[in-house]
Amino acid sequence: MTDIDNLSFKVLLEHAHIGVIIHGWDTSIIYINPTGLELLRLTYDQAIGRDAFDPHWTFIDETGNILLLEDYPVNRVKRNKERIVNEVIGVIDSTKDDISWFLINAYYEGYDSEKRFIVVTLTDISESKQLFSFQDVVENTQDMVVITDAKNIKHPDGPKIVYVNKAFEELTGYSSSDVIGETPRILQGALTDGGGKSRISSALEAKKEVTETLLNYDSKGRPYWVEMNIIPLRNKFYEITHFAAIQRNVSESKFQTEQLRKRNSDLKDLKNNLEEIVKERTLELQKAKSQLEKIAFFDPLTNIPNRRFFTNQVYKLVKSCIRHGGMVAFGIFDVDNFKSLNDTYGHSVGDMVLVELGRLLISTLRVDDVYCRFGGEEFAFALILKEMSGVESVSDKILNAVRSVEVLLDNGEIIAITVSMGINVTHPNEGTDIDHEIKKADLAMYEAKNTGKDRCNITLG
Repeated sequence: MTDIDNLSFKVLLEHAHIGVIIHGWDTSIIYINPTGLELLRLTYDQAIGRDAFDPHWTFIDETGNILLLEDYPVNRVKRNKERIVNEVIGVIDSTKDDISWFLINAYYEGYDSEKRFIVVTLTDISESKQLFSFQDVVENTQDMVVITDAKNIKHPDGPKIVYVNKAFEELTGYSSSDVIGETPRILQGALTDGGGKSRISSALEAKKEVTETLLNYDSKGRPYWVEMNIIPLRNKFYEITHFAAIQRNVSESKFQTEQLRKRNSDLKDLKNNLEEIVKERTLELQKAKSQLEKIAFFDPLTNIPNRRFFTNQVYKLVKSCIRHGGMVAFGIFDVDNFKSLNDTYGHSVGDMVLVELGRLLISTLRVDDVYCRFGGEEFAFALILKEMSGVESVSDKILNAVRSVEVLLDNGEIIAITVSMGINVTHPNEGTDIDHEIKKADLAMYEAKNTGKDRCNITLG
């Protein structure tokens, strides 16, 4: 598609609240609207021209598994010529602690191969993913929790129940499917206090919190006393969208004044703090979950990609090189005399050296290069070269950067380090065995270590 600027709906796309990305049939991006740029944290120049083979796209499914290149939405639409509807995909970004989650829709248009294009839309659902942790918090509480919609609270239709927890099901005998869409009035009967019901209705209309004790009836018509604390719930725009009723069965203690007073006090404290407690706990759980997900792809000590993530990125880098031409340099280096350093200064100092090397790779290599902590004191990298002469420049740059590293100890002593490096340069093709090419770089590294250390040995694959 070459005349995207002339499409009549472009102005609408520019102001849409969902991300819209248009790919050419070769999967390269030819248009992305402002919302799409914001969601993917890209500039327009960074996005235009990128294709599905770009090594910096990293998608995962809902279970946390990295998607294969052929399973990327744009590639599936191109291959199967079928729409993708409401599929959840996560995007890993090393610059952001949390994984971004999107609802993906994709389809293709056009029948002429030269004018076909693929449209992908993104809707940010990261916040709703976080809300799932709320259910985990309240599902197993001993108090009953009933959540209703705040849109329509008028008798007889509203308010509509949207959630009940296990404690509610166990006490009332109603299952979740029995009451979702119904009103809490199905629990009330002829002896339920009319004054209490009226005070609850008034509080809901005023969108205020309220505490009442009512006589309710379970699914078999048996009465029970319930003390309920109803609070309004707000969304991120501070709009009241739901009401939460925290209910406690007080049948046995109805006439026990002291216990009832204590429970009222507890419920009052719960009323004042529940929303904040749930919010804080939900954020903590989501942050812990995101950190665990990220640990699967990043080394926790150096905070750079681990071997698993590196292998996936190298695969895409090789595919990109085959597509656009050039050579791939596979490099491995490890710290000279690292065991002696650990034995002399301790493992904490060894860890400081590894952290410095991780920072060195981030600052020394280009943004399009890929790298990782390969294991132990070994680090690996891979990059695309246009000319063979570039490999010596890369090796010298890394070696010189390492020589300039100074690790300052608490006693004022400064430790200098060197590394031995092996680089294997190859012209990749569809039959290239990445593990085999990395093994060649590994052998070259050991040759450098055996011939004097603090040097690089380069081989041609």
